[in-house]
Amino acid sequence: MSNAMTNPPDVLLVDDDEEVRRAYGQTLELDGLTVSTTGSSAAALASLSTRFEGVVVSDVRMPGMDGFGLLDAVRRLDPDIPVLLITGHGDVPMALRALRAGAWDFIEKPADPVLLVETVRRALEQRRLVLENRALREQGARDEARADDVWAGRLIGRAEPMQRLRRTLAVLADTRTDVLIFGETGTGKEMAARALHDFGRRRAGRFVAVNCAAIPENMIESELFGHEAGAFTGARERRIGKIEHAHKGTLFLDEIESMPLAAQTRLLRALQERSIERLGSNLEIQVDIRVLAATKVDLLALSGEGRFREDLLYRLNTVTVRLPPLRDRHEDIPALFRHFVATVAARDGVPTRPVETGTLAGLMRRPWPGNVRELRNAAERHVLGLEEAEEMELAPAGAPSLEATVDLAERQAIAQVLARHGGRVGQSAEALGISRKTLYLKMRKHGLERDAVED
Repeated sequence: MSNAMTNPPDVLLVDDDEEVRRAYGQTLELDGLTVSTTGSSAAALASLSTRFEGVVVSDVRMPGMDGFGLLDAVRRLDPDIPVLLITGHGDVPMALRALRAGAWDFIEKPADPVLLVETVRRALEQRRLVLENRALREQGARDEARADDVWAGRLIGRAEPMQRLRRTLAVLADTRTDVLIFGETGTGKEMAARALHDFGRRRAGRFVAVNCAAIPENMIESELFGHEAGAFTGARERRIGKIEHAHKGTLFLDEIESMPLAAQTRLLRALQERSIERLGSNLEIQVDIRVLAATKVDLLALSGEGRFREDLLYRLNTVTVRLPPLRDRHEDIPALFRHFVATVAARDGVPTRPVETGTLAGLMRRPWPGNVRELRNAAERHVLGLEEAEEMELAPAGAPSLEATVDLAERQAIAQVLARHGGRVGQSAEALGISRKTLYLKMRKHGLERDAVED
C-alpha cells in the first residue's frame, strides 16, 4: 500500500482516518489489488484523469470536500469512473442518496472484507470494459478520419453530397462489385473510378480505361476483346484486348452509352462468364476483372428506346453511384478553385497568383454547366493570366459594388447549405467550415430567419 505507486493503482482509497485507510488497504492488497491511499478529496482529484484505470473507494464523512463532493467532481471529470461510497451502518437515506448521485455502489461500515473485495473487482471489470470500448471507438474514429483524409485528398469538397459520395466509395472500394457511375459532363467520373481502384484491393493491378465514344464502331470489339493474327483484313499479329489486359485489375468503360449494340451483347456475356474469346479464336480465356462503367445519360430511358441492352444495364448497375454537379455543392467552389490554381502553378513551374475575394464572388455566381472540369479550366486561365474578356472588364456604371456582390454570393451560399441540411445550424456550419457563432452572425447579417431553423 502506497501513496505514490510506480504502477497505476487498481484502487484509489480516500478516507481521512489513517487507521481505516490502512485496514481497507491491507484487505484489498491481500487479494492482489494495488492500492493508492490519500486522506483528502482534493488530493484524490489531483491524481485522477480520464485515463485512470481503477476504482475510487471513498468515505462519505470527511472534512472539506466530503464523499458526495468527490463523487460529483469525479463524474464531471469522467462519468465512467466507478466510485464506491462507504456509508454509515444502517444509513439507508444516505445509501439511496449515493446511488441517485451516481455512485457505482455503496458499502456499509464496518466494511465486510469479502464484500469489499467482490464489489471492487466487479467495478474494476466494468471500468476495464468501458476503457476497452472507448479505445476501440477512438481507434475507429482515427481510422475513419485517416481514410476520409485519403479520399478527401482525391475527391475534394466539404459539401454534404461530397462527404456522402466519399463514404459510399470507401465502402465499395474493397468489394468485387461492379459499379455504374452516373454524372453530368465534367463531374469527375473517371477520377471517382480511379479512386475506387487505387484505394481498393485491386490497386496492384492495372486500371484500364476505355472511352467507348472515341473508338470507331468497326474497331470496338477488337479493342475490347483482342484478336488473333489473320482474324480480319489488316490483323497481321495477335493483339491483347482491353478486357484481357485488365486481368487482376479494373476495367473502366467511360461513356458506355456509346457502345454499339453488337459489342454490348459480347460484353454482357463476358461480364456474366468472366471469360472472353479473342476475335478469330475459339479459345476461352478466363479474366479476373472488376468493371466500372460511367455514363452521363439515363440508360434506362436509352434501353426503352432500343439503344441500350436492358439486360446489360441490370448487369452493370448492381450499385449506382451518382456524382453531384457543381451547382449542388457551390460551397466547395472556393476550395476547388484554389486547389486547381495551386496544382496548375506547380505543374507549369510558375508562381501561384493570389485569388481575390472578387474573383471568388464571380465564380460563385456562375452556373458551371461544365462542372468541375470547367472550373479547372477557369483556374488554368487564372494562373496564366488569360482570364476571359468579360472577367477582366471593369463593372459598368450602375453595377453592384464589389462588397454587395460578395455579400450576395455569401448569402446565396449560406441559404443553399441551410436548405440542404434542413435548417440545422450545426451541420450547416460544419459544411461551410465556420463556427456556429459565425454562422449565426452571418444569418443575422443577411436576414436569414431562424424560424424554420432546427438546431
